[in-house]
Amino acid sequence: MAKLRIALLAGGISSEREVSLNSGDQVFEALDKSKYDVRRYDPKTDLEALVADASRIDASLIILHGPYGEDGTVQGLLDLLHIPYQGSGVLGSALAMNKLAAKKLYEKADLPVPPYMVLESGDELEIAACERQIGLPLVVKPVVGGSSVGMSIVKSKDQLKSAVDKALAHDTGILIESYIPGIEITGGVIGNKKLEALPLIEIVPDEAHEFFDYEAKYTAGITQEICPARIDAALTEKAQNYAKIAHQALFCRGYSRTDMILRDSEIYVLETNTIPGMTATSLLPLAAKTAGMDFSRLLDRLIELSMEGHSSRH
Repeated sequence: MAKLRIALLAGGISSEREVSLNSGDQVFEALDKSKYDVRRYDPKTDLEALVADASRIDASLIILHGPYGEDGTVQGLLDLLHIPYQGSGVLGSALAMNKLAAKKLYEKADLPVPPYMVLESGDELEIAACERQIGLPLVVKPVVGGSSVGMSIVKSKDQLKSAVDKALAHDTGILIESYIPGIEITGGVIGNKKLEALPLIEIVPDEAHEFFDYEAKYTAGITQEICPARIDAALTEKAQNYAKIAHQALFCRGYSRTDMILRDSEIYVLETNTIPGMTATSLLPLAAKTAGMDFSRLLDRLIELSMEGHSSRH
């Protein structure tokens, strides 16, 4: 049987470029070269080559994070080129990347979310209103972005202005939401029409990190990632169901990973990742491995789903 020609897209121009390149290296190593003829493309420099090669590409793996990779832009290009790709299409990618749009759809699907308010660039920051509506502590983050870039936890009123400025440096709109202390969990799902919930992961950053920030995500040894999560069966089922509902509410396909907070017996949905990380410290490969699917087989499955989904749409 002839090898499938796979376009591996990694790099790009977002603030998460280095993470993407690292993920791309590890995906390249894990792909079974007896099945695949893999060519790498960096959207920062290789879009013309990708377009020129399109007719000879069987499927692609998008290992990009942040704007211009995870937000539907590259997905739209691949749709125009008729190249199958893993994960969500333009709509699902754009909705999940925009945290405000995602929250509105979560609420429409009756998923619990932390109380929040929105601030646009140029709006007056009313500290008293934030404290009254949301309370302290609170979380400030860009509406669009990933890997906790530009995110801060604010514990006192005098920290709010600098946190807002930090978030606005990454986007023209920001979310200010209630900080809910509890157990951080994340739930992956995989599939097209029929979704399979993967084992939950419990995330425990070390004492030097208040939350699962950029450094905690991508530095080996800083964070404990416990799979399956140490919660009871009823809460596990509830969280896995929430991950499926979030996936469907955002029109995702292929796979996704939804981050949540568990406080007492209440679970709050935070955000959904349509292209979860693919490094040695990444969460979705850990959940898949716990479910009996090693990294190489996970990539096989994502390629299968991409081609199956493309075929059904065309």
